[in-house]
Amino acid sequence: MRLLGLAFALLILALQYPLWLGKGGWLRVRELNTQVEAQKDVNIGLKARNAALDAEVRDLKQGTEAIEERARSELGMIRQDEVFFQLPAATSPGPAAASGPVPTR
Repeated sequence: MRLLGLAFALLILALQYPLWLGKGGWLRVRELNTQVEAQKDVNIGLKARNAALDAEVRDLKQGTEAIEERARSELGMIRQDEVFFQLPAATSPGPAAASGPVPTR
């Protein structure tokens, strides 16, 4: 009788091994779920970045204001009927002190 109980215990352990430690076992599934959650977080950040880039591309394709704003800020361009004033840099930045090009009409 004791031998039969030991045999059943070994059989149960043999059946439980794949469930806990096998290729598709519980521990592996838990690890994969953690990886999936981490990848979902990365995907959310990438979707937000892609949406911002898509909005910028649409704005550049449809409107001239975005192109003009970029030309002014990045390239220092001014319109043909504007006068360019460059103020010297102040020692302490304040609301009246401006650094960079100040276009006027």
